[in-house]
Amino acid sequence: MDYDSFLARMVDLKRVGFVESHRVGDTGIGKTLEDLLGITENNIAGPDFATYELKSARRDSSSMLTLFTKAPMPKGANHELLDAFGYRQRKKISHVAQGHISAYLGLSKIQESDIPIEEKELHVTVDSLKLNSVGLKLEVKGNTIYISNLRGIEAYYEENYLREAFEKKYRHDLVYVLANNRKEGRKEYFHFNEAQLLSGFSFERFSEAVRIGTVKLDIRIGHYPNGKLHDHGTGFRVFPISLPLCFARIKKIL
Repeated sequence: MDYDSFLARMVDLKRVGFVESHRVGDTGIGKTLEDLLGITENNIAGPDFATYELKSARRDSSSMLTLFTKAPMPKGANHELLDAFGYRQRKKISHVAQGHISAYLGLSKIQESDIPIEEKELHVTVDSLKLNSVGLKLEVKGNTIYISNLRGIEAYYEENYLREAFEKKYRHDLVYVLANNRKEGRKEYFHFNEAQLLSGFSFERFSEAVRIGTVKLDIRIGHYPNGKLHDHGTGFRVFPISLPLCFARIKKIL
């Protein structure tokens, strides 16, 4: 399918109005749009049609989208953050080493500093608006976004580092389709009525979105059962309606 054919089909979809989802759950919107456009679902990296990637979202969704995942600089920063701000892994309490159990018994409250690093996790959201529950906050200075904190842990994202991660995720121009949705009982319906063509990385736009709190950072660090550090996907996230703000070029096509 070429671009003109895609656009003609999108105009028809907007005219049709609400259509029933082809799949239950969060992925229903993408599956429905692909089916209606005649695009075969696959997990292969590359353009979905012609030279474009296709992404769709519920306009008023309260669930954030992941822009891209990337651990902060310098190397080992996640390990330092986990050591300083981590807390005992909720899903690993039954796996606490036998040698530590006796030390835990009798303590009314376990301090984070008492917990071995291999028993810690750090699952938090960080933004620029205020310190989060563990004392982390995003701060933009020049061409760098810092994970500021009161313990002096060095963790940051430089402009070129962000650009590399962004362009790796969005190798092709992105056609972004928004839909209104409604539910009737267990059924969900979509009205695909807006589309934008997004491309390019702009640190100015991205950092401004961070500065005003539109873009947030989710830190998801823990350990495998063998104690090895596991980054579950430290990444920048944004609400669907604000995704275009993170691109250098935005063109409304529907």
